[in-house]
Amino acid sequence: MSVQIGIESKNRQAVAKILHKTLANEYVLLIKTKNYHWNVVGPDFSELHKLFDEQYVAISVFVDDVAERARSLGEKTIGTLQEFLKATTLRENPGKYPPAQAMIENLANDHEAIVRELRKDLDDCSEKYKDMGTSDFLTGLMEEHEKTAWMLRSYLER
Repeated sequence: MSVQIGIESKNRQAVAKILHKTLANEYVLLIKTKNYHWNVVGPDFSELHKLFDEQYVAISVFVDDVAERARSLGEKTIGTLQEFLKATTLRENPGKYPPAQAMIENLANDHEAIVRELRKDLDDCSEKYKDMGTSDFLTGLMEEHEKTAWMLRSYLER
């Protein structure tokens, strides 16, 4: 059955590419957050271990929501590690286990990087591709990342 939701096929495909990048960024951040959850040490271990786990759970919901948004447009979604690494704009640091404060700063920077990407992409979705639904969806996602970045930055100001 063809998709008849009032958005041209070429526009849905373009929006799906934006969502693939978003999904890849979310997934890389998910894994980085879990890595830090597993490897954090120091006097704030218990608090940060819990904080990173809470953030991991929230990001895992974002991952699913982004993938389902692409599917709701009638498009397939990427779903392999190779695809995520190819599409992401975030960077990993394999084999590096920074101190707790650097972990917090790295995560804050990644959340802010996602916010900057989403801010550009939501405008393209609404203006260029006439997909107000995805633009609205990305706005909500951006707000979640803004809030998380603020919380992480606040932790650094202790």
